[in-house]
Amino acid sequence: MDTINRRRFLAMSGLSALGAWAGTARALAAQNDAAALNPRNLLASPRFASTPFTLGVASGDPSADGMVLWTRLATEPLVFGGGMPTRPMVVGWQVAADEGMRTVVRQGTSLAHPELGHALHVELDGLLPGRPYWYRFTVGGHASAIGRTHTLPAASAPIKRVRFAVAGCQHFEEGHYTAWRHIAEQPLDFVFHYGDYIYEGESQTGVRKMNGQPFTNLRNHVGPQTYTLDDYRRRYAQYKTDTDLQAAHAASPWFVTFDDHEVDNNWAGAEDQDGTPSELFLLRRAQAFQAYYENMPLRASSFPREGHMQMFRRARYGTLLDLHLLDTRQYRSKQVDMAQRGQVESAERSIVGAKQEQWLFDGLADAAPRWHAIAHQVSLGNYMREKDGVVQSSDDQWSGYLSSRRRLLDHIQKVGFGNVVTACGDAHRHYASDLVQDNVDSGVISSEFLATSISSGADGQGVDAYAENQLRHSPHLKATTDKRGYVLCDVTRDAWIGDMKTLDTVMRPNGALQSWKRYAVEHGRPGLQEA
Repeated sequence: MDTINRRRFLAMSGLSALGAWAGTARALAAQNDAAALNPRNLLASPRFASTPFTLGVASGDPSADGMVLWTRLATEPLVFGGGMPTRPMVVGWQVAADEGMRTVVRQGTSLAHPELGHALHVELDGLLPGRPYWYRFTVGGHASAIGRTHTLPAASAPIKRVRFAVAGCQHFEEGHYTAWRHIAEQPLDFVFHYGDYIYEGESQTGVRKMNGQPFTNLRNHVGPQTYTLDDYRRRYAQYKTDTDLQAAHAASPWFVTFDDHEVDNNWAGAEDQDGTPSELFLLRRAQAFQAYYENMPLRASSFPREGHMQMFRRARYGTLLDLHLLDTRQYRSKQVDMAQRGQVESAERSIVGAKQEQWLFDGLADAAPRWHAIAHQVSLGNYMREKDGVVQSSDDQWSGYLSSRRRLLDHIQKVGFGNVVTACGDAHRHYASDLVQDNVDSGVISSEFLATSISSGADGQGVDAYAENQLRHSPHLKATTDKRGYVLCDVTRDAWIGDMKTLDTVMRPNGALQSWKRYAVEHGRPGLQEA
């Protein structure tokens, strides 16, 4: 047999070739109108003994005239196949101008395909800008819960205020999703989920160590570590059965992006942390990407193509705010030993890749919005700590890609609007920090709100020895704490306020929420001030 070379293997291991993708795009567009398709294997009259809407509903990627409406059918969510017949079926959907669904403004049918785990992505346009809508799905005599969504204001609209939550890192084993219930109760324009929607590992039963303390899982994962499409589908299904998470999805439109655990811990580009050959890891990554698309309210533009997902994108909230959503996983260079300073600083290494970097720079140079928000996965702040007599920062964050970090901060400073704030997560702790260059006396260039986890890390220790270590060695870090929660951002024309919410417990239900600390950034004057 002829040897398959690396280039040919990578091409073959993609999800689709260009021609196949063109057909897929047409099929996805037609999915929003089931009348346009009549597959031979259609299940014409589906009937279910129990509701197939066990995974809830969601909306996302809103525009000024529409959004994506999502659901995924599963009568038995923890069974491979979700308990669904392996045939496509017609699902009805409605959009209304009122919560009671009395004034229906749009309705139609879509096909739920077994090839996509019976997920629906109804991509709408033609709606009015800057107003709420309500929606639901129906199939086989069952109706879903009613979700609430919202279109963006018109690009030229003089918006006075935007409120949104920054949240992620929701390890199913390590706590209740109480923070999601509180987010669901907030009047928000949108939610930004920064990643780690699922965790890929197999549960460890019994007592294990958590931050040096004995810990027993609150609840366990079903199944082994995720490798196959079925594994990932079941893991998403288990997370999505949580009613607090479902409530948050149903309450507001979401912008989502993935970090590492949606595939494998600390993966970078075509490489994992275990030394798996890239050709093999890319097969796993492609299956993880498909499951991610199936379970998120994403547009067809993010549909996995040739093992790749288009995730960096932009949204505009009138004249007030541009939201730049980044992907810091697909295009990054492999992490390096932080002691190898030359590699850490190498201009040949990047965390976002050249194309995405230029896209971001072009967006940040736009003078139209009052504020620019960089919504991404891992800290841009250079948080230092001492360990074994050595002071250093993380290899998996922007601090491990100093050339990328320096170019971004240099660009923000040169543009000179003084209106850039970054929102991210991953660290399982709240951080509020000003951003400065690491190698020159730049002054404050921007500020960062890093949201702690929803549940990852369990109850946490508050301002512990780790936090004190970082505060001691990171002069521009204002505050950090090891507690669970989220960040509520309240943006007006004159100020951006980041309210760091924390819970007293996630290991018990109904934890009490508080505002731990609040910081403000004044427009045109970079730097955090206590609010």
